[in-house]
Amino acid sequence: MSVRCQESPVLAGSATLAVLGALVLCLAEPAGYGKYTESRMPVATRLSARAAWFLQELPSFAVPAGILAGQPRSLFGQPATVLLGLFCAHYFHRTFVYSLLTRGRPFPVVFLFRGFVFCMGNGLLQGYYLVYCAEYPAEWYTDIRFSLGVFLFILGMGINIHSDYILRQLRKPGEIIYRIPQGGLFTYVSGANFLGEIIEWIGYALATWSLPALAFAFFSLCFLGLRAFHHHRFYLKMFEDYPKSRKALIPVIF
Repeated sequence: MSVRCQESPVLAGSATLAVLGALVLCLAEPAGYGKYTESRMPVATRLSARAAWFLQELPSFAVPAGILAGQPRSLFGQPATVLLGLFCAHYFHRTFVYSLLTRGRPFPVVFLFRGFVFCMGNGLLQGYYLVYCAEYPAEWYTDIRFSLGVFLFILGMGINIHSDYILRQLRKPGEIIYRIPQGGLFTYVSGANFLGEIIEWIGYALATWSLPALAFAFFSLCFLGLRAFHHHRFYLKMFEDYPKSRKALIPVIF
């Protein structure tokens, strides 16, 4: 039985992402994990960073990958499924590579649950739209939006992965101390890893030319941009010798 596109859930899901992004900016508080974890929070309410990141990110890979796996093989060459494959590639890395390498602090279960629900919903929204609703012309692969979008996605993913590598090298296993990140885009901004992921999702929105992807890119900009701002402020307070020319998220500008 074929699945027909239902526009109402797509619009509702996209609107929810946009509203969540706006709320993040209005609250202006960093999510309480990593360096912002409440020290008084009971140890029993936390998971190791590796387990938490794996469980949180898994739905963003498993849900759209499951949707893709259920499609006839002949569809895998179509733009919609190729684009969804990019989405899956990002979350494959986040789930099976980043989570196993991270050296972050123990993760509050409450934030894990919120992240799990978000990743489940967003994975379903992006996968459902691209497979059952999106319609692309045969020449979409040569469209400038697709070409530029995929380029930005790959560029952003490369920046994100390289920046995460730099951050991991700042600590030895078991350490919880903070050092000033150096190299790569950290030369110019405090949130180089966040900037990379924001570029990814802007590229994804451009390549898919879809409302759900645009809403997710907006949410990512709000959530990660705010986190970069708080990271920058944290570094300035902690290190007297922190580079004064370094910005929070956008080189030279912000």
